[in-house]
Amino acid sequence: MRTVTERSDAVLAVATAFRRFGYEGASISAITEQTGLGKGSLYNFFPGGKEDMATAVLDEVGAWFQAEVYEPLLHEGTASARITAMFDAVEAYFTSRQLVCLFGAFALGQERTRFGEPIQQYFAAWIDALRTALHDGGAGREADDAATDMVSGIQGALVLARALDDISLFHGALDRMRARALTLLD
Repeated sequence: MRTVTERSDAVLAVATAFRRFGYEGASISAITEQTGLGKGSLYNFFPGGKEDMATAVLDEVGAWFQAEVYEPLLHEGTASARITAMFDAVEAYFTSRQLVCLFGAFALGQERTRFGEPIQQYFAAWIDALRTALHDGGAGREADDAATDMVSGIQGALVLARALDDISLFHGALDRMRARALTLLD
């Protein structure tokens, strides 16, 4: 377990607890065990309790996707390079995080009521950025459906790979979606 001395360290440790136990299953005692912080320290970092922790985690994940997925899809290089980079970043990210998308997990549970706006923004921004890259590459009207299909396909591949405990399903699905995306380009 790593030493937690700053709020940013605590956010990463809390994210691991949410990935492992889910929002509802991540009791304060499970979070203290996962983070190595006592309740007092947790409430010092997150005065609003577990909801404050979840908001901080979603903000951190959202900021990572903004910097590493959405912005590169919108601005950096050819459309094929941007799309390939997205698939590479997403594959590395989710592989390193136990194949759990916290936004996806929160969208499926009761957390959706509490965190509906950031969940919607996460998925809408991803679809819009991918749609833009596909349009820039000449995909035309197919870009709209393809972007939605690919983001939902990534989410479905995460669920299936976890359910069947077979990470190769996730990697294979991403390879097929990447190939499909590149065939849509001029």
